[in-house]
Amino acid sequence: MRTPKALLLTSLLPWLLACAGAAAAPDANPEGLKLAQAIYDRPNGDDFAASAIMTLTEKGRDPRQRQMYSMRVDRGAGERWSLTRFTDPADIKGVGLLTKDYPGDENDQWLYLPALDRVRRVSSSRKGGRFVGSDLFFEDLRDREVSMDHHKYLGKGKIGKLVCDVLQSVPVDPDNSVYTRRVSWIHPQTMVPLRVDLYQRHSNEPVKRLVAKRIKKVQGFWTVTDSVMQDLESGHETRIQQTRLKYNQGIPGSLFTSRTLSDEAAETRYRP
Repeated sequence: MRTPKALLLTSLLPWLLACAGAAAAPDANPEGLKLAQAIYDRPNGDDFAASAIMTLTEKGRDPRQRQMYSMRVDRGAGERWSLTRFTDPADIKGVGLLTKDYPGDENDQWLYLPALDRVRRVSSSRKGGRFVGSDLFFEDLRDREVSMDHHKYLGKGKIGKLVCDVLQSVPVDPDNSVYTRRVSWIHPQTMVPLRVDLYQRHSNEPVKRLVAKRIKKVQGFWTVTDSVMQDLESGHETRIQQTRLKYNQGIPGSLFTSRTLSDEAAETRYRP
């Protein structure tokens, strides 16, 4: 059992809330690599499902809320499949995203658009595309293995009064990420990232920030239940609050196909 890259936001942001992989670049910082691996190895169940509320906030507009479900299964050996489905409001109802992450830098993503009744493959070139107008990039919903980054332990830092371990991760291949680096503040007892600052080429300051606002133990697994992704340049925010969660219910792999992505009824029995 391993933790996904992200979260979401644990299951929705599988990407950022952990780093995975077996091998590291030769010049990787040993202490940083050890910390990155510990984050990845944090137990997170064989499968997971959650209902959630996504709230979009921007200056000059009333907050907009969306109801959604997400689920994922870990297939072992660096393979993880995840599914996100919106159920409300009407203009986004039924939209689904399927992500299949494989060992190494390989993944597939499909987006189902009910208005067109069509499943479309998401091109790998759209890493920086925003997922349904939120502050989440498609890359944020993909897995990222430890071996894809150089990791460096930066010492201690505080989140409020809590002393955290600070980890910097820089892509080995600059072309396989929209981010130039990620700096994470890790809760030392749970290995949960409480804050992740995201940098891009055009700025020396972080352009996005992921903050875990609440974590709790669910069925023995530490889980992020309330998190916010902030666009630090525009002030736009995406908050995800997970309201019902369930681990290890035996979600079948047959739900995670491009064909079943267009059949919402197939997954309803596994929604918490």
